Amino acid sequence: MSRKLAILMPVLMVGLVLDQVSKLFILLKLPLGGKLALIPGLLNFVHVHNKGAAFGILSGWSAEFAWLFFVATTALVLVILGYMLWRLPGSEWLATLGYSLVLTGALGNLIDRVRLGEVVDFVDVYYGHYHWPAFNVADSLVCVGAAVLVWVIIKEEKTADASNPA
Repeated sequence: MSRKLAILMPVLMVGLVLDQVSKLFILLKLPLGGKLALIPGLLNFVHVHNKGAAFGILSGWSAEFAWLFFVATTALVLVILGYMLWRLPGSEWLATLGYSLVLTGALGNLIDRVRLGEVVDFVDVYYGHYHWPAFNVADSLVCVGAAVLVWVIIKEEKTADASNPA
């Protein structure tokens, strides 16, 4: 098995299981709109559904148009990211990890959109009356994967700058 697949497959399997099981738990154990305090003053589990994009952006669109737009867009992004991962040299393990995390998160939310027509969000981080928009495991995978890819880009830029003094 190639090094890229050795990274992608465990991330994909573990990430999708964690994402879908956590969402199923919320669907079964917490009523829509419900809240469970985990760390008072900082962290709750909530049960909300997001018909829009990240953090509820575009949630005012009609349900049919939003579903079609987000399913098509996510499918296109998955194809592009898959191609970029495929073209990546096998030695680029950190970039492979970043792409794998983003792909897994995007796929986790796509599963929700296809299955439910919307995405289940449940992590509510807050301080006082300041709340971060609710998110889920898939959203976290996308964000961590994007951060890894930014790190790789910054590291490559610094390496290129150091090897090409002005």
